[in-house]
Amino acid sequence: MDMHPCSVAGMFYPAEPRHLEQLLETFFQKKAPGIDARGIVAPHAGYIYSGETGACAFSTIPPDFDGTFVVIGPSHRGYITCASAVPWETPLGIVDVDTEFVDALDIEIDEASHRNEHSIEVQVPIIKYRFPRARIAPVMMGDQSYEAAASLAEHLLRAIEHTGRNVRIVASSDFSHYVPDETARRQDLYAIDALKNLDVPEFYRRLRETGATACGYGPIATMCIACRTLGATRGELLRYTTSGDVTGDFNQVVGYAAIAVM
Repeated sequence: MDMHPCSVAGMFYPAEPRHLEQLLETFFQKKAPGIDARGIVAPHAGYIYSGETGACAFSTIPPDFDGTFVVIGPSHRGYITCASAVPWETPLGIVDVDTEFVDALDIEIDEASHRNEHSIEVQVPIIKYRFPRARIAPVMMGDQSYEAAASLAEHLLRAIEHTGRNVRIVASSDFSHYVPDETARRQDLYAIDALKNLDVPEFYRRLRETGATACGYGPIATMCIACRTLGATRGELLRYTTSGDVTGDFNQVVGYAAIAVM
């Protein structure tokens, strides 16, 4: 059977199942914020840097959720926007893809483009651990323009209407890359503030204004546009950290945010 392999296990997250379980258990020990989010923003760096922030985002979704996670990640290699339709391997077991939903998305399926791309893969072990009965619909986003985000959101909404699935949307993104900690926090928090009212055009404007280098701004925009149509009214920043909080090097950091949309 065709399957998406663990391309970055042992690099971005532990490849040994028990070690991975113990790490994720530690990340989820903090009390959930009592939010039932329609969509989230979660980082995709190595778990040692961003895992706790990612767990904070996922903790806004009830652990008994057994629907479909639409996981949208940016392509770091400039590939086309495409979906995956095969099961995804994790050290904790296989995560099934909701193939009916993927078919309903009506976007190109390209398994080769998903290989060696970490932006979606990093989220999948977390989903397997926290939501063992859930399925995924992996979407890698190439063009991240506002127009492309609005178009992809329409595809998502049509697929939700067609399938009747209970869906949560995960936008996979880190924020500022390799800038001083003070700069990262100023730029990132300024851009994230526009998401309080799900103001996607303003989010794009602030990114351009500051030069902030959020790598998954298109997935964030797609998630916000779709969730707003589904009835969401606001976004809430739950946690912001940088790699400097782990390494102690605040001269060249990457920013990570946990954001819930509800």
